[in-house]
Amino acid sequence: MYQLRSAPISELPVALMDTVPSRLTVLDLSAGPVSRPSISLLPPAPEHLSGGPATLACLLSGYSPQGAVVVWELDGAEVTEGVLTSPEVEQKAGGYSSSSTLTLSQERWVQGQLYTCRVLHHHDTQIQSLHRSQCGG
Repeated sequence: MYQLRSAPISELPVALMDTVPSRLTVLDLSAGPVSRPSISLLPPAPEHLSGGPATLACLLSGYSPQGAVVVWELDGAEVTEGVLTSPEVEQKAGGYSSSSTLTLSQERWVQGQLYTCRVLHHHDTQIQSLHRSQCGG
């Protein structure tokens, strides 16, 4: 696992001493390997497709270290309104999990075609997409 530790300013190279605060949090990369998240993109529940808001869920599990970021896209454009992302939780079996939901009005749901959950994790990007036609809506 990666570990965060506080380091005194005296451990930094002299050239950086004037540009950083008196204490710095350092990510210890020697503590373990990077594990990619397993990703599941869940469509809205069928009963929500006939009226009311539609909610998609992107579930992440089994990754390490922390630091996964979820970006939602609608027809290739980033969406921030209606996004709710949970804090990362350490799993008993190891690694971390989190989830993110995108809730759209019925009008916005039917106007869109392609819904994408893009996961950024330690210089790696994974994409899960679904077409509205796959959801029966």
